[in-house]
Amino acid sequence: MAFENILTTTENGISTITINRPKQLNALNKVTIEELSNAIQSADQDPAVKVIVLTGSGEKAFVAGADIKEFANFSVEEGKKLAAEGQEKLFNLIENAGTPCIAAVNGFALGGGLELAMSCHIRVMSITAKVGLPEVSLGVIPGYGGTQRLAQLVGKGKANEMVFTAGMIGAEEAFQWGLANHVVAPEELLSTCEKIAGKIMKNSSVAISYAIEAINAGYKDGVNGYDAEIDAFGKCFGTEDFKEGTTAFVEKRKPEFPGK
Repeated sequence: MAFENILTTTENGISTITINRPKQLNALNKVTIEELSNAIQSADQDPAVKVIVLTGSGEKAFVAGADIKEFANFSVEEGKKLAAEGQEKLFNLIENAGTPCIAAVNGFALGGGLELAMSCHIRVMSITAKVGLPEVSLGVIPGYGGTQRLAQLVGKGKANEMVFTAGMIGAEEAFQWGLANHVVAPEELLSTCEKIAGKIMKNSSVAISYAIEAINAGYKDGVNGYDAEIDAFGKCFGTEDFKEGTTAFVEKRKPEFPGK
């Protein structure tokens, strides 16, 4: 599939999706969100893909925010529709993908950019990264899940401070707050993601998919995460990966998971 604003490559089980609008600091517009949605779905459905890495082109920005020009004159209903469609089409899609998604944050990740990184399962940041949710400085609030995921990751108090002040924090502070899993030198960003991906790919992709489902369940209203875990745990027993994993353990060898 040919894309206008993103680049995709798949190698050694890793699908790397790069937002490629460097002149706009990789800002999200409707076309980019649509293309990202298609690329994520395609990678998630490809049995050869075990990990997805999401990043931005260049060193200045992961994603510097949303394209404000597209919605500056929206009505109340149009604003609601923008947020609802964006969450469903991309941000929730990534969070609920069965394939682990790693955000490689290179430079600015602001507004929709930070929301995109937070929707990923793991975040690796360049030491030069700057992240924040500046929406209130424009008279609006984060609309792509930012108020929810930020509080889940860093706690309500820190999320309040970050949203209310519209300020940016650096990668080290993001790490201290639990917003970044790792902070590395710019030249080590993608290689670190690949190392993490390598560790992930040694394990059962089916079990990891169930683990994502169970972990996410604990953050959903009206869902008992423990019950979801029990259900997912039980389903694992019916998989070929479980049979291979337990057989390999008994035979004292490394498993070769079929991913089924």
